[in-house]
Amino acid sequence: MASGLFHLAVFAVDGGPWEGPVSWRKAVTFGLSFGLTLITIAWVSSFVALGDRARNVLLGVFAADCVLEVALITVQAWRRVPSHFNMETALDTTISRMLAVGGGVLIVVLVTLTVAAFRDGAPGAAPDVALSMRLAVRAGFVALCGALLSGAAMIARGVAEVQTGHQQAAYHVAGALKPAHAVTMHAILVLPALAWLLTFTRFSEARRVRVVAVVSAAYGAAAVVVIGVSAIRFATA
Repeated sequence: MASGLFHLAVFAVDGGPWEGPVSWRKAVTFGLSFGLTLITIAWVSSFVALGDRARNVLLGVFAADCVLEVALITVQAWRRVPSHFNMETALDTTISRMLAVGGGVLIVVLVTLTVAAFRDGAPGAAPDVALSMRLAVRAGFVALCGALLSGAAMIARGVAEVQTGHQQAAYHVAGALKPAHAVTMHAILVLPALAWLLTFTRFSEARRVRVVAVVSAAYGAAAVVVIGVSAIRFATA
């Protein structure tokens, strides 16, 4: 997150385009987004049925991968070349492939946490997690898996465009799914944060569960609309 804020200051001084594959925007948004996601995953994992050792391993791998992804994207921003779908030089190709591999590692870790979130208990897991929080975490992880699917689709379609000689088309096509990717990614923060805030009210646990369920359903409905529009744009791009 410090990297994202630093590059926001760099953008304010240096200027240049905000949109497009070559801009300071990527260093800013990826730094902030990965930082926020890492903080969120570290927090919500405490409500997931995992032993301490497994949790530490998963969070360690996830943290290292987040740092690597942001570092590679930042390097390309300073080189003023695209970070994704860039096969112009041997270095660009290596970085692009490392980003793809890093994305695969993120998927493995987050899917593992999602599966664990639907377990009722495990050695070392906190036994007193409220049902409202458990519901929020599970809904958030399901939405996050949707973000992973849209991210994988963007990468797959972009790589296919590059391999057929359509470099610029790769960025246009991948951009069509950005709204769907964004809206599903941060449900894992919004919904558990809501469940946590509800603990400061006088609502009974049953009422907190109902509130979380209604908000989760509303969030899911809004996400479906965004995903539908994005999917149409993606398919026709």
